[in-house]
Amino acid sequence: MNPSRLIRAAINAITGQQISTASLQFRLTLELVGISILGLGSVAFWASWHMEQHLIAANKQTLAYIAMHFPDQVAFYSEETSVQTGLEQTIAKVSTPELFVWVNSPDGQAIAQSPQMRIPPTELSYLASIVEMPAKPQVINFGDRYWVLCGSPLTIGGMPVGRVYFSQDITQEHRKLIEGRSQLILVSLFTILMLALSMQGRIRYALQPLEQMSRVASAVSADDLSGAKLQLQQAPDEILGLAQSFNEMLFRLSSSWEQQRQFVGNVSHELRTPLTVVMGYLQSLLRRSTNLSPYQQQALETASAETERTIRMLQDLLDLARADSGNLHFRLNPVILNTLVAEVALMSQKVSNRKVTLVTTEDEVVACADCDRLQQVLINLVDNAIKYSGPEQPVDLRLEKNEDYTMIHVCDRGIGIPLQHQNRIFERFYRVDESMTRSRDGTGLGLAIAKSLIEGMEGRITLRSKPGEGTIFTIALPIWKPKL
Repeated sequence: MNPSRLIRAAINAITGQQISTASLQFRLTLELVGISILGLGSVAFWASWHMEQHLIAANKQTLAYIAMHFPDQVAFYSEETSVQTGLEQTIAKVSTPELFVWVNSPDGQAIAQSPQMRIPPTELSYLASIVEMPAKPQVINFGDRYWVLCGSPLTIGGMPVGRVYFSQDITQEHRKLIEGRSQLILVSLFTILMLALSMQGRIRYALQPLEQMSRVASAVSADDLSGAKLQLQQAPDEILGLAQSFNEMLFRLSSSWEQQRQFVGNVSHELRTPLTVVMGYLQSLLRRSTNLSPYQQQALETASAETERTIRMLQDLLDLARADSGNLHFRLNPVILNTLVAEVALMSQKVSNRKVTLVTTEDEVVACADCDRLQQVLINLVDNAIKYSGPEQPVDLRLEKNEDYTMIHVCDRGIGIPLQHQNRIFERFYRVDESMTRSRDGTGLGLAIAKSLIEGMEGRITLRSKPGEGTIFTIALPIWKPKL
């Protein structure tokens, strides 16, 4: 399996989050883990190699020392006895459970060997044939065992006796070395894992200011630009500088947005009066159009309709400008929603020739609202529901209440709104891609005005939608509570 996938799976399992391989957090963790593996692996390899070389060198030195003094010891023990006896006594003295000594005559016959020596003749011949260089210990591997060997000619009193061989069995020491190497690798792997977790946590903590900046940037909207600000404490200087630049950018955007609002409000106000005059003259011409040709009649009707639509748009812009500046006043009074909802349903049904179903409660539902403004919002929502539903699909108006709020649901079974657009559907001038959604005509101001009006009445408006199944807009308004 790919190591990067293993690291990503480990990070996901520990943090409980899906980490992308393209994220900075994952890349930094992967790079630092790679550096840790390279560093610790190099240290482990060097330590293992060093211990092995030390083991070999120590045994070679011991064997070389014994081989160098072996002739002198044989000569000493042979002074009062025979050379054969001297050989046997010297071999018995220097031999250990791991050190084997044997002497061959010039014709290759064994004339003396360690008493505990249990090496089969085939192995003995093989070991003897390997050693070519006198007094030069060598390490060989035969089967599953490791040996340090050396051999040299043996001369006693100037007379050649044969050739002496020394064999040091280092298998147990080599096995301990292998075990130590395995433990070193396990410790290194555990250390790398701990380092990876520590680095991942530290990197995640270091990147928290960037995550906070991303959350602020994704959550900020045109309505709260002036209040949005990134607050960071104990962050690195680079992050603090980025946060300061981010806050300055938000301030500049807020100023630009405020200037745009003022400009739109001023232009709307200045254009509405002359357009109203134009509308009046057009309607006067239409009323006195007895001597106009059909083409002229149609042209006047088109001009009148477009002028009326432009005046409505300017009025919407003025309402939004007043709402932004706090000059949009509401007359909050008790409103019987049962009656208001029924009137809206009946009016919409007559105008559109579409079925509008009313689902209400037997109890009287009284909300604290501005009746005219609320009726404007309901008509807009019902009109949208009718517009984006099929000809045979009904629109439902449902009325509910709880202890603190009344709720009006406007439900359609139309094309729905994709999830990625639902968070922005209430933004002014925002229109979803016409090839796949609801926005076919209009200015994109209706839902923005509805949101401003409902929030001005201390309520809220939300939606639930699923493409292909329809949309539900919910208006929640506070219940009317008479002052005692």
